[in-house]
Amino acid sequence: MTPLRVGNFSGFYGDRSSALREMLTGGEVDVLTGDYLAELTMLILGRDRLKDPGAGYARTFARQLEDTLGLAHERGVRIVTNAGGLNPAGLADKVRELAERLGIPVRVAHVEGDDLTAAYPGTLAAHAYLGGFGIAECLRAGADVVITGRVTDAALVTGPAAAHFGWGPGDHDQLAGAVVAGHLLECGTQVTGGNYAFFQDGDARRPGFPLAEIHADGSSVVTKHPGTGGFVDTGTVTAQLLYETGGARYAGPDVTARLDTVRLRQDGPDRVRIEGVRGEAPPPTLKVGLNRLGGFRNEVAFVLTGLDIEAKAELVRGQMDAALAKAAPDEVRWELARTDRADADTEETASALLRLVVRDADPEVVGRGLSGAAIELALASYPGFHVLAPPGKGSPYGVFDHVAVPHGAVDHVAVLHDGRRIDVAAPQETLPLGEVPEPELPEPELPEPLHVARTRRAPLGHVAGARSGDKGGDANVGVWARSADAWPWLAHELTVERFRELLPEARDLPVTRHVLPELRALNFVVTGILGAGVAAQHRFDPQAKALGEWLRSRHLDIPEDLL
Repeated sequence: MTPLRVGNFSGFYGDRSSALREMLTGGEVDVLTGDYLAELTMLILGRDRLKDPGAGYARTFARQLEDTLGLAHERGVRIVTNAGGLNPAGLADKVRELAERLGIPVRVAHVEGDDLTAAYPGTLAAHAYLGGFGIAECLRAGADVVITGRVTDAALVTGPAAAHFGWGPGDHDQLAGAVVAGHLLECGTQVTGGNYAFFQDGDARRPGFPLAEIHADGSSVVTKHPGTGGFVDTGTVTAQLLYETGGARYAGPDVTARLDTVRLRQDGPDRVRIEGVRGEAPPPTLKVGLNRLGGFRNEVAFVLTGLDIEAKAELVRGQMDAALAKAAPDEVRWELARTDRADADTEETASALLRLVVRDADPEVVGRGLSGAAIELALASYPGFHVLAPPGKGSPYGVFDHVAVPHGAVDHVAVLHDGRRIDVAAPQETLPLGEVPEPELPEPELPEPLHVARTRRAPLGHVAGARSGDKGGDANVGVWARSADAWPWLAHELTVERFRELLPEARDLPVTRHVLPELRALNFVVTGILGAGVAAQHRFDPQAKALGEWLRSRHLDIPEDLL
């Protein structure tokens, strides 16, 4: 059977708007997938729905279809997207209206049942992560466009693959292979050189969007259209495999994929083959993401320039004490970012930032009265006083949490293009998640005798790549050895204790290390470093996007043979 060519044209709400046309015109493809949803996006769409009950979906998708729907129909390319967000039926109607206006005979279906908001009072959005079999039902019935709400990102690929190859719920290995392919595609150009640690290995200025050639046994090749920018190699694929994952078991509603079985090999220029993926029955529960408003926050960024930075920071903090005591916000946080340099040749590089962040359930407590108190110091504080923005009122922030519910608690329904509704059965076979025994570490390759071992102080990033991301309040940092020779050293050197030394922000937090020898990788999960999730803006980098790059910049004693 010929492989199914599945491409991606969106990795987030706000991605390159021209990508859908680029993927349709750049080469052969059977199905195009668009991923628009993230934890923060669900909160944004929830606030949209508060203002307009008919909203709640990604409006940009409908705009992208204006000049591409006819092209997709002409070329027989099906489109599957989670742009439906909180209102997949509403977006499906919008696409039907567009098709009718343009005179294009397109069959539009949607998937629903993920919305559990009514069961969780106080939330803006509560949605179960559904699997791919609702999508598969729509495609099997002849849909050209399938709109979903909150499905897992990988389900956008497992659904079309299951429909094409006739896989059922018990085809765990095949489904697991498609989950891995889906995870590689879901973030768009992150697998074709975008956000890549070694971006200088190729032309990363405008990476092309990826596609996967999926085979009937679940194996796949990740590539991109000829002539597009970026590059695909085992490094870019490893980086994306580690992104926002944890241990060896990557659980989903259809299958649990074993990441410790994934094998990668270069299969030609811009082609990486993924083989050997094993799957297990999915866990007996579904993840439900809960988004709610957490309160209000305000921020003042004081600019401190030149000499005596610490003393200037101490002065203004003392001057704000009275206003903070009067307002008494629930949370007060000061952070001094020493971005200044000695003897700098520009004013900006001579300056540091002192950030004051306050939070409270009452918007008045963190409103203009408090930020105005900072501005009142303009002529009465440290020399060179200025701030980055005028006083403002408090703005709402969100909180993300998640719970688990049995599969049977969700009515997973495929609503076909002709209006028929098909119930999607819960998996008959499930398997509770368990810890995978840690694999044996490779033998350390040390010179003999030991006293002649030569090391040099250098950044970890000279021998290892990293990619980091967020899952609620937790962050993961995937680290992989760039060469086979560096893997034994990395596996023994980068322990949890050393990780905490290198990233002091994790020193007092739970850190779990997972070993993935097939990928020459270590995956660290730092629990609680992001507080209540990205919308709460708990830290300077609220989605931990650059946590891995910070780690790569830290210096270690590295064997000279590896440098």
